[in-house]
Amino acid sequence: METKIIQISAGSGPKECEWVVAKVLKAFIYELKQNGFLHTIILKINGTENGTIQSVTLKIEGKYLSSFLKEWLGTIQWVGTSTFRKHHKRKNWFIGLFEIQQNQQLISNQKETKFQAIRSSGPGGQHVNKVSSAIRALHIPTGLQVVAMDSRSQHQNKKIAIQRLHQKIADYNLKQVKENTKNQWINHLNIERGNPIRIFKGSDFKIKKETKAYTSKRQVLKNDLKKQLWD
Repeated sequence: METKIIQISAGSGPKECEWVVAKVLKAFIYELKQNGFLHTIILKINGTENGTIQSVTLKIEGKYLSSFLKEWLGTIQWVGTSTFRKHHKRKNWFIGLFEIQQNQQLISNQKETKFQAIRSSGPGGQHVNKVSSAIRALHIPTGLQVVAMDSRSQHQNKKIAIQRLHQKIADYNLKQVKENTKNQWINHLNIERGNPIRIFKGSDFKIKKETKAYTSKRQVLKNDLKKQLWD
């Protein structure tokens, strides 16, 4: 199982490029579903016009994901007339689809977690205060901590604390991904205006042709899949 963070960006391009991002996102998600990959949109920045997107970041999971992405990573071109500026002469618009480098993901490892029994608080009278049944769980690498006092059973509270710590660390990882994405604005400036991996055309957004880069990467994908089947 692979996990990738992908960003589709209009870069510094105009609203026509933002329209292309929205269209490419739809086509990209369609192919993800067709190939059985899971996806989650973790950050989306809307464009200047309704239905447009300046940038969108997705988390994708599945087997042989790297092979699939070889058909998508790079510059994507749309050939068409602007619907926003009817008299604009430009016909070629470019956006980028990039992989975001991930920081090391943290996990809730019990070897890195400190558990402490504490007295429960709240309703229950004197009996509750006399029994140290609540559990505080501290994740040492991050300092994240949770408290569970849902049950009178210390063992049960420890299980609940572990679950809550798992979720808190998952939220922490997601926040780190978003921050990392915001910091990688270099992608917005480095969209290559040529050698596209895919070319779409017209308002119906159909693939115009398979470019040399696309054909080459498709052959690599086929070879990879064959190798994986024989391995």
